[in-house]
Amino acid sequence: MSTSSRKPLHLNAFLMSTGHHEASWRLPESNPHANTDVEHYRELARIAERGTFDSVFFADSPALFGDVGRRPSGSLEPTVLLTAIAAATERIGLVATASTTYNDPYNLARRFASVDHVSGGRAGWNVVTTASVDAARNFGLEELPSHRDRYARAAEFLEVARRLWDSWDDDAALADKEGGVWADASRVHRVDHAGEYFRVQGPLNVPRSPQGHPVLVQAGSSEDGKTLAAEYAEAVFTAQQTLADAQAFYADLKARVARAGRDPEAVKILPGIVPVLGATEAEARAREEQLDQLIVPEYARAQLARTLRVAPDDLPLDRELPADLPDEDEIEGAKSRYTLIVTLARRERLTVRQLIGRLGGGRGHRTFSGAPEQVADALAEWHAKGAADGFNVMPAVLPSGLSEFVDHVVPILRRRGLFRTEYTGTTLRHHYGLDRPVSSFARDHDRTHQLDLLGA
Repeated sequence: MSTSSRKPLHLNAFLMSTGHHEASWRLPESNPHANTDVEHYRELARIAERGTFDSVFFADSPALFGDVGRRPSGSLEPTVLLTAIAAATERIGLVATASTTYNDPYNLARRFASVDHVSGGRAGWNVVTTASVDAARNFGLEELPSHRDRYARAAEFLEVARRLWDSWDDDAALADKEGGVWADASRVHRVDHAGEYFRVQGPLNVPRSPQGHPVLVQAGSSEDGKTLAAEYAEAVFTAQQTLADAQAFYADLKARVARAGRDPEAVKILPGIVPVLGATEAEARAREEQLDQLIVPEYARAQLARTLRVAPDDLPLDRELPADLPDEDEIEGAKSRYTLIVTLARRERLTVRQLIGRLGGGRGHRTFSGAPEQVADALAEWHAKGAADGFNVMPAVLPSGLSEFVDHVVPILRRRGLFRTEYTGTTLRHHYGLDRPVSSFARDHDRTHQLDLLGA
């Protein structure tokens, strides 16, 4: 495949315990306790940094995810984990998920600003609204807040967080030993936000961080999710199964970003891909088959039933999905993932057994088995044809899947001129080609000054 004339692609490593395939923990070489092993994650980040990835990323939910019998369950709080990884790496970006539904803006803005300081400007926040009734019940709610209400709260949350990150001017800390003045109080600002969901005085108790704002990432692909992304996101993680679907999502979101008055090039769209590598295509497919055979069907069927809002008995393993599934409008949880799963099953006429095999590798993300050249071709095609600015790489097995990708796929992408050979900057914003945001208080001051001049 010829080298793309488009800009170099971006690669993010999505790290999950023993790997994204739900049966990866059952392989002889896997550590079944990797989900709480800090050194495991530090080593994964070092591997990704050796491959000059833009960032590593951790998902999260404030509830125990799934059936504990199915795969390693329980996860370390990701912003805490990022500080440990920051000390073990130098350049790679560090992205953690945190919910706007079950946090408050002040604490979360402080946490991410702190990670940005600790890492020297490498922090990113994956903004989610959390589509789990179990999470709601961990915070005193009987039911999951409505999809629209969660996204309205998220938009206000982000407005407050950005004002808090801006509440210290870049030059507020004078450190004037001779004059005895550490900071100029006139350059530290109250936020004084009073909205529908939050009342926040400010200022933040952390000075403005190296990136100004941590990079904002968003992962919802519903209509409300795309609206939020168009307004705020700087990178978007998405699940797309086909080139046509990915192209449609890419074009739609870039158009929404432009309508929001933002530069579409300043939002990086990164579909997930679960690569299973082998020296040959046959070897890769054999590895994938080995993993699929280790799936416990009853656990997987129960998880699918929860996602589809039906009883497990309604999903016989060797039949296709029932015709009378709920409509997406009736789903208050992960709407876009629900639609993706149902569309995949209907389009390919998969039985439940076949569907859980397809979902076992990446929960609806695209899976691809092949030799390194074939995997590189698959990435290059989507990149060249307007379906992706890069990819959220989700190795089926860790650490081997990430090492193989770095050692065998990345060199091919580099030879084609599609990926960096070394880091040229030190911050996540630089890796993504994003500008450092100007403080909103500075913009307010400039506007006031211009009006004063016009009045004069």
